Amino acid sequence: MDEPYCETPTPASAAAAGHPGTGGPFAECVLCRKPTEYPESVKGATLCPVCEWQEAQRTACSG
Repeated sequence: MDEPYCETPTPASAAAAGHPGTGGPFAECVLCRKPTEYPESVKGATLCPVCEWQEAQRTACSG
């Protein structure tokens, strides 16, 4: 039983699956211009972890 229960995807397979944090160069945050966890090839408005969290707080409390 030396085999792991499940294998973690390699960066190449994770990138193919569309997971953030794989490979570079990274896209800039559309609000603060800091690097995000997403590669430049990701479409849409990318946010860094801090701005993403702040945006989630704003939308959660806007009711």
